[in-house]
Amino acid sequence: MNKADLTTVAWRKSSYSGDAGNCVEIAATGEAVAIRDSKDPQGSALQFTPAAFADFLAAVTHDNLR
Repeated sequence: MNKADLTTVAWRKSSYSGDAGNCVEIAATGEAVAIRDSKDPQGSALQFTPAAFADFLAAVTHDNLR
């Protein structure tokens, strides 16, 4: 996967974020889903294909239901 250009994407903060600032932000393009640390918005971001991110979410949801 080529890295997507993230300079113009809209980042969203997790709805589970509290006032402590320990948050992640997510952005989606047509070709990638990116995640970054909200405390370091100029830092690097992890990028996944939409399919890989969907698999990740399914695994996390499954583990939380145990």
